[in-house]
Amino acid sequence: MKAIVFGLFLLGLCSPFFASQPNVLLITTDDQGYGDFSIHGNPHLQTPNIDKMGNTGVRFDRFYVNSFCAPTRSALLTGRWPLRTGCHGVTHNREAMRPSEITIAEALKGAGYHTACIGKWHNGEQFPFTPQGQGFGHVFGFNNGHWNNYFDATLLRGYEPEPTKGYITDVLTDDAMRFITARQKEPFFCYLAYNAPHSPYQVPNQYFDKFKARGFDDTVAAFYGMCENIDDNVGRLLAHLDALKLAENTIVLFLTDNGGTAGVKTYNAGMRGGKVSVHEGGNRVPLFMRWPAAKWQPHVVKPITSHIDIFPTLLDLCGVNPPDGPGIDGVTLRPLLEKPDSAAWPERTLFTHNPIDETNKFPGAVRTQRYRLVREIKGAAGGSKAKANDASATAWQLYDMENDPGQATNIAAEHPGIVNQLSSRYDAWLSDITSVSLQRFPLPVGHAEQNPVELHAPQSYQDKPLHFASGPGFANDWLTHWTEMKAKVWFEIDVTAAGEYEIEIAYACPPEDAGSKVRLSISDQSLEATIAAAATGDIPLPHRDADGKTKYRNRKWADLKLGTLQLKPGPTKLTLEALSMPGSQVMELKQVKLKKIR
Repeated sequence: MKAIVFGLFLLGLCSPFFASQPNVLLITTDDQGYGDFSIHGNPHLQTPNIDKMGNTGVRFDRFYVNSFCAPTRSALLTGRWPLRTGCHGVTHNREAMRPSEITIAEALKGAGYHTACIGKWHNGEQFPFTPQGQGFGHVFGFNNGHWNNYFDATLLRGYEPEPTKGYITDVLTDDAMRFITARQKEPFFCYLAYNAPHSPYQVPNQYFDKFKARGFDDTVAAFYGMCENIDDNVGRLLAHLDALKLAENTIVLFLTDNGGTAGVKTYNAGMRGGKVSVHEGGNRVPLFMRWPAAKWQPHVVKPITSHIDIFPTLLDLCGVNPPDGPGIDGVTLRPLLEKPDSAAWPERTLFTHNPIDETNKFPGAVRTQRYRLVREIKGAAGGSKAKANDASATAWQLYDMENDPGQATNIAAEHPGIVNQLSSRYDAWLSDITSVSLQRFPLPVGHAEQNPVELHAPQSYQDKPLHFASGPGFANDWLTHWTEMKAKVWFEIDVTAAGEYEIEIAYACPPEDAGSKVRLSISDQSLEATIAAAATGDIPLPHRDADGKTKYRNRKWADLKLGTLQLKPGPTKLTLEALSMPGSQVMELKQVKLKKIR
């Protein structure tokens, strides 16, 4: 199989290239499923601009990604299975990629491209895990897994907060258009990663009202409105390329990062499962590609393809040799783009693994052209509550996807040989891609590129009864219920430069709990402080759904400078502990900030 993959890649590299390097616009959306487009038969919403891409370009009908956000993005950017990159989750710094990974941006930047990452990153929050550390020059958006406010949001311009005006999808599109305008005379790679239609479900009135008037509940009305707003913005982008006369030599890709969410219950193109599921609906998504200069005949690609194929395909089309670095798992899709007849395309086996922590083997799935083999963990969480040693995993299920695309009938008992063959492939694959042990990377502190650096609560470790305010500790959450003095909070950090660091915390504490003494320790040094009253209420957010009001919350936080410490380079632990607690709890903790001052 490796010989076939390498041969296909070389075949692409040996083909003639166009005289001038093409621009690349890579558009992704977040939590938008295969069924959330009118081109795929959804009768409830209209996506004419995206549909046009699919109808006039090359449409990949069996394109597969991971079942949730960050792993898909790491594979997309590197051409490698996510676990190889170190990405094995969506929060707690499990979403980060190793800095040694080579991304599309780094490869194209080395070939003279200007690079931009606009929108959601979700592969690490501290340099060098950030977009700037992975080859992107122009960076605007946010680094973690989701954003809480879609209207007049404060985003990051590089590492600096920048207030914006308007709806976030419109704002991100405006920035992409400005970048394209500024770089129109030179080759550019623009990675535009919309965070919609991921929850929280927030959308301008004209989009929400349209679907609410049709009888949809608030969640679906907002979700479908977000999808149509995305389509309008894709239309704006494509019109902008036309206006600048860049469309002819710009490769435009459109895809999504996992299966659907709010819309799945209404329309799912006949598939089983949505986001987090390892069934077909969890990781089959659209991929549309167009490049007018290439003269591709519009057609639908039937062979199975994958997120790991985007990296080698773009390097091939742009005439860029892969830089020295980790091996590539994907193959160039150029033959499928150039020839509608795919008879010569070799049979492939694709895999899905939903990482839960550093050790779980399941949920997982194997996909061939005909079959899907699934071993799942049932429940709405899709395996995020897996038990140790995969004790909660089902037996293998086998489905004939050609004759039973909705996965109604498990045929594992009738075909034990196929089950054994495909499950053995899964075992070998997982063993291979986890040959380097997975870990929660320590958080880098001291890089000049990002100073100060913030350590956010979801990146911490903590003792019980401390827990996250809004569930499992996704992005923007904080620690609460610090009701026992013996409980501690700590961060695994890696000090990259010796020096004096100013240390500050962001916290909340109602007046009746004020007065706790805390100690912050790093290695053999410590600072002590008394927690003053800082009662801060929630900031209202424009949620359309009831669930969002409890799940996505913004607050104002008080800042407390603890002092300075002289830190030595190397991995160590930053620990917060209580020395006294006169009230019912010590405080609520949002983040720790370290600034190298000399």
